[in-house]
Order: sequence, then structure tokens, then C-alpha cells
Amino acid sequence: MSAIDAVLEQARSGLDRAGPSRAQELQKAGALLVDIRPFANRQAEGEIPGAVIVERIHLEWRLAPDSEWRLPGVTADSTVVVLCNEGYSSSLAAADLQRLGLRNATDLEGGFRAWAAAGLPVQTGGSPAVP
Repeated sequence: MSAIDAVLEQARSGLDRAGPSRAQELQKAGALLVDIRPFANRQAEGEIPGAVIVERIHLEWRLAPDSEWRLPGVTADSTVVVLCNEGYSSSLAAADLQRLGLRNATDLEGGFRAWAAAGLPVQTGGSPAVP
């Protein structure tokens, strides 16, 4: 097993990963879907309606419960589902958020592409990220 495979396995061991249908249910119940994909991917493939765009380089500052720069309403009890293209970098990101105190952080298994393949709502996109 490569080093990155081991790191990914470790990150996922602490996540209750959500498939596309479950992620949609969580979103409807008030969970925050956070899209960490780069602008080029969002522009080319679209976005999930209602997802908050936070590029990966800002993620910890915008979602750590005790960060002075966190998004309004984010607390240690917030449910957050992080998504990337295919569900790899989002697993690492969600594990980082858990280490920062966001205990209900997880990720979208299969990422945006699994969501779109499941026929769930997608809007054409390229929205700006939350600064």
C-alpha cells in the first residue's frame, strides 16, 4: 500500500461517508454541503444547488468551529458534507475538519461526479468561492 493510500484509509476510518442520496437527505435536513473543487471544475461540470463553495485552501479557516473566520452558524455540532470531484481529497479534508473540532464532518462518497451520475440536481456553475 502506498503512503497516500494509507493516509486516505486512515482518514476514512473516522468518517461516516455519505453516498449521493444520503448527502441529499442530509442537505434537506440542514446539513451544509461544501464544494472544495477548483473553479475550473465547477465551471465545466456544474454545481450542486445550495452547496457552499469554499476552495480547499480556505477550508479549515472557514469551517473550524473556533475560527474567527468561520462561516456564520458553523458550530462544533454542525453537520458538514465536503465534496470534491471523486471523493478522495474530500475525505482528507473532512478528516482535517474533524481534528479541528467539527465532529459531524464527513464527505460525499464518489464526489460531485457520483452525485451527477445518480441524476441528482446539478446547476451550471462557476460560482465564486466564499472569500
